[in-house]
Amino acid sequence: MLSVTEIFLSIQGESTYAGLPCIFIRLSGCNLRCSYCDSTYTYGEGTDYTIDKILEEVTSYAPIKLVEITGGEPLLQNDVYELISDLRDRDYSILLETNGTIDIAHVPYYVTSIVDVKCPSSGCSDCFVLSNLHEIHKDHDEIKFVLSDKQDYQWALAFLEKYHLWEHKILFSCVHGSLEPSTLAEWIIQDKIPVRLQIQLHKLLWHPDKRGV
Repeated sequence: MLSVTEIFLSIQGESTYAGLPCIFIRLSGCNLRCSYCDSTYTYGEGTDYTIDKILEEVTSYAPIKLVEITGGEPLLQNDVYELISDLRDRDYSILLETNGTIDIAHVPYYVTSIVDVKCPSSGCSDCFVLSNLHEIHKDHDEIKFVLSDKQDYQWALAFLEKYHLWEHKILFSCVHGSLEPSTLAEWIIQDKIPVRLQIQLHKLLWHPDKRGV
């Protein structure tokens, strides 16, 4: 049984999969309270779903075979591993977005983990589990930094340098309404750093506060 906030089909707005149709399974509950969180409705809102019920909804979006499990923080619920296994058995490509505060050692290799490293403006920059850096597969997993300002940007650069992460897939994203993508682009170009600038595509396609997209 899993507590689910929503399941929907949309366009993947982030990561290296941006632009592709994707089924989102948004689980409920989060152990952080980031200052810029755009899904605070997951904190307490949720409906209990059996794994079979989730799979029934997911398969209703056939032939789409890309799924993202997100939250909240999906790894707070132990049954997420059963869901991952059952999705794999049905030949889905699986993305998992996690906030980096929970051990990801048990996440299967075939899952693409998108691991968030919280910057100072989030208020949670001291929460990252550093052992997770040894579990991130640089050939397919992704490390994400959400930036509000120049301080966050410089902090992220220092983190990448300190832990020798430049060979990984690195995503730099702007907090919507706080940092202009063009400004971040200029910083990246100026410093010649090998990161991917990511824009939350779904917030451009629809109203930034719209749910289920």
